[in-house]
This record gives sequence, C-alpha cells and structure tokens, in this order.
Amino acid sequence: MKKNKKAISTRTGQLIVTLIWLAACVLGALFYLISGTFDNFIDAFFESSSGFTTTGATVITDLSSVPGYVLLIRSLTHWLGGMGIVVLFAAIIPSWGIRGQLAAYSETPGPDKGKFTAKFADTAKELYLIYMILSAALILLLKISDMSWLDSITTAFSTIATGGFTNYNDNASGFSVQVKIILIVFMYIAGVNFNLYYRFRRQGIKVFLKDQELRFYTIVMAVGALLIFAVNCWFRTGESIGYNLLDSFFHVVSVNTTTGFTFGNYDNWPTTSRMILFCFFFIGGCASSTAGGIKVSRILICLKLIKRSFSMRIHPYRVSKITINEHEISSDIAIKATGFVFIYMATVIIGTLLISINGLGFMTSFSCAASCLGNIGPGFGLIGPAFNYSMLNSFSKLICSFLMIAGRLEIYTVLVLFSKYYWNPDRS
Repeated sequence: MKKNKKAISTRTGQLIVTLIWLAACVLGALFYLISGTFDNFIDAFFESSSGFTTTGATVITDLSSVPGYVLLIRSLTHWLGGMGIVVLFAAIIPSWGIRGQLAAYSETPGPDKGKFTAKFADTAKELYLIYMILSAALILLLKISDMSWLDSITTAFSTIATGGFTNYNDNASGFSVQVKIILIVFMYIAGVNFNLYYRFRRQGIKVFLKDQELRFYTIVMAVGALLIFAVNCWFRTGESIGYNLLDSFFHVVSVNTTTGFTFGNYDNWPTTSRMILFCFFFIGGCASSTAGGIKVSRILICLKLIKRSFSMRIHPYRVSKITINEHEISSDIAIKATGFVFIYMATVIIGTLLISINGLGFMTSFSCAASCLGNIGPGFGLIGPAFNYSMLNSFSKLICSFLMIAGRLEIYTVLVLFSKYYWNPDRS
C-alpha cells in the first residue's frame, strides 16, 4: 500500500515556499563568501537574491576579475530560479512528503496556475523538459554565433530565465548584432505562458493564435518599441535607423520580459522614450512564464474591468461579462487581479520611501523599487545601465533583496507572513 502524502494547506505552503527561497538565497550568499567574491554577507545575499529571483541586479563592480566558475554558478542561480525551486523539487523528488501543487502554487507567477497533467510532479517534469530544450537550443545558437562556451551557457541561462546577468561590465553592449537579435527572440519566448508550449505539442499553432494574453503581450511590446523608435529617430539624428530600431526593440522586450539585458544607455534617450520604457517596468510577461512584473493577464483583466465600467455608465442595466479566450472570468479572479495590482503599486511606493532614506533622488529610488519588485535589474538614474547597485548602503540592499524575493513569489506569499491573521487564523 502506498503511503499517503501529508496534506498541507495553502497557508502552510506559503511558509514552506518562502523558507525554501530564503534558504536558497542564504546558501548562494555563502557560496559567494567562500569563493571570495564578496567579503560581507549583505552584498553576497543581495547578489544571491538577485540571481535566484532572476532580477539581474548586481553589486559586483568589476566582472572581469570574477573567476569563470563563479560566473557560471551566478547564471545557474538564474536558471534554477526561473522555473521555480519548488517546481524543481516536485520534478526530481515527487515523494518529498507534501503535495507539490499546493506549495508550488505560491511561487508560480500569474493568476493562471493550472496544471495540465494528472500529477503535479508530471507537470513539473514537462515544464522542465520544455525549459531545458529552449535552453539547449539557445546555447547552440549563441555558440554558432561565435560566443565562447562560457558566454553561451551563462547568457542562455540568463535569457531563458529572464534574468539578465552577463559576464561583462557593459552587459550586452559587446555582443554582435546577430546575438542581440537572437536574444530578442528568446527573451520574447521566455515571457510567453509555458502552458502554451505544452499544448502546442498536442494542438498545434492554433493555441498561440487564439490566446488573447499572448496577442496583447505581443502587440503592446511592438507598439511600444515602434513609438520609441519613432521618437528616437526624430530626436537622435546622429544614430542610424537600424541602430535605433534594434535599440528600441531590444530594450522594450528586455524590460517587459523583466530580463534586464542592456546595451548602450537608455537613460540618454529623449524623455518621451524613457517614459514609455518606464511603463513597461510594471507590465511583465505572461502568466506562468519565467518573467516577473504584474503580468499581462492581470493588466488585461483590469483593462476589461475599466471598459465594462464605462459601458455600465451608459447602459447601467446591461449584463456584461469579462472573458479571456472565450472563458468567463469570475468575480473572484477579477477581485484578486485588481487587488494584486493595488498591493503591487503600494509595495513599490513603500519600497521607494525606504530606499530614499539612502539619500538617492526620486527617480533613482522609484525605479529601484519598481525594478527590484518586478525582477528587472537596471533602472534609471544612479541604477541605470551605466551603473549598478553597489553604491546603495546596507539597509537599501536589504530592502531591495526583500523586494526581489517578494516580487518573485507574487508578493502575497511573503507579505501574508507579516499578518497577524496568518499566525492566528481563528482571529476575526
């Protein structure tokens, strides 16, 4: 007779997931300390948290002095954190003693947390198989594009996990045009709902063509990139059309998928272009992708709610349903989506206030909080593409580390642990 797995509540699963992620970040910090990369725990913990949460922010001032094996492990933390540490455990250790579905629910990005196989362990294996195939394909493409094996592997790990670590101080600036185009394609792919890739194997291309979230995700990035391209061409007459086109598409896809690769300095763009790009700091990728941010599905639900509210002002008695992919969105899901957007923005504001204690300007503090919570990496001002996070004080680095972990675990999983109702659920 098979031994029954211990049933746990979602409440307990949230605690387990948070502790596992904290433990992973601490272990990563110990690796950095032992390897001699850092001489203090806070910097090591920041770098480790940035790696596992696929944020890509760094406090290393000179990457050229870091040994190759450290750079490899550094990008590997991206790859492990991209699909999820608990999902990995469920895939390789299906008998680890708890129901993987309940625990992994707390770390799966986006409101779409469904499974497509009978057992969650099987779901996890399918996800990681797709994840590994995409990673291997990108490694080979980068190697064919004349990158070294180390650069190919670390860059592929960072791209598929939408992380953003590279082995160079200037990030992706030294990469060839061919490599940058390949990265645009794979960043876009990594920001797509991974459930679609599984369904594609059985249902064909129609699963992509019919998915409303994917269409919105694609159109928004394309329109945003073209707007920035037009503005940059108008104001930056010294750059070629080809450079401006690559520059705009690369950074829009990089920021929206929360990868955080950069080349050049978008902080030197015209103000309008920078404001358009900053809007992408809050959108993120699709649900059940490796990307961070609010998620396209939630943005889509909120926009449909706004559209319905306008309609009801004119036709107050009309019954108007909110649907995505021809499936009605329940009021419970709509409330959760809008509630998440509110708590997300509130967390960014609180994070900005705490980081501003460091004496930084408003734009630097605000983009720092938004970037860390959205798991993006670079921001604007003193944490823009030309700089990194090394100038922050220890307090701000801890706040950023907390925001990175909270953002990766969809905020509620972490914040609920600070609620009195979590520790005393019978309290009314």
